[in-house]
Amino acid sequence: MASQSVTISRREFDAAIFDLDGVLTDTARLHATAWKEVFDAFLQVWAQRRGLAFKPFDIEADYLAYVDGRPRDDGIRTFLASRDISLPEGSGHDPEDANTVHALGERKTRLFLQALQKGIDSAAGVEAVLNKLRGSGIRIAVASSSKNTKAILHAAGLDHRFDVHVDGLDAQALNLPGKPDPALFLEAARRLNVPPSRVILFEDALAGVEAGKRGGFGCVVGLDRGQQPGALRQHGADVVIKSLREVEVEKTN
Repeated sequence: MASQSVTISRREFDAAIFDLDGVLTDTARLHATAWKEVFDAFLQVWAQRRGLAFKPFDIEADYLAYVDGRPRDDGIRTFLASRDISLPEGSGHDPEDANTVHALGERKTRLFLQALQKGIDSAAGVEAVLNKLRGSGIRIAVASSSKNTKAILHAAGLDHRFDVHVDGLDAQALNLPGKPDPALFLEAARRLNVPPSRVILFEDALAGVEAGKRGGFGCVVGLDRGQQPGALRQHGADVVIKSLREVEVEKTN
């Protein structure tokens, strides 16, 4: 099925919630590259010590299926489980080269933040869509599993464009389960004071669109980065588009 377009009407929706990486900003590739560097280094040593063949981390398969859209440590556990690997959780006291979930996550965060310092762009169509939503009286939220949400928004120049922010730090403080559980998005809707049925949600991750469907959101829009339009629909996307350029907002009278 070909990519569709989306028209947002004030008659149908009172708010829009956006995921961050891969939706508002072109940071998904930075995340995927950092994960590959961390996992490949770990997997090489793991295989060598056990006399196994090294199977590298695959960005198109492993990242999208097991890591994309999930909280950092959940993504580590899910990917390692796919390789029948289980590691201790660890803690903030771990040395960075420790083989624990926490240490792997810290290595990835360090690499990602280093890449972020070089600067990032907002995704195609973001500024226009946010302006049109604001002009139509539709409230706007960003909801992301990332604990680096504020830094990413600042790097992209989007700091002050949203009525509500919910991020990985909020999820940790509120003990919210990660996607595909809809808790993060439902918290954003609660802060917007809008029922989920009156919210249009934009996501690019399979876990994210599944969360939107589970949460009963009025429309779940999947952004396809060129690899998984069918999978996005199977996981709950009502519409699949290629970029936010394909979103229109009806003008109010």
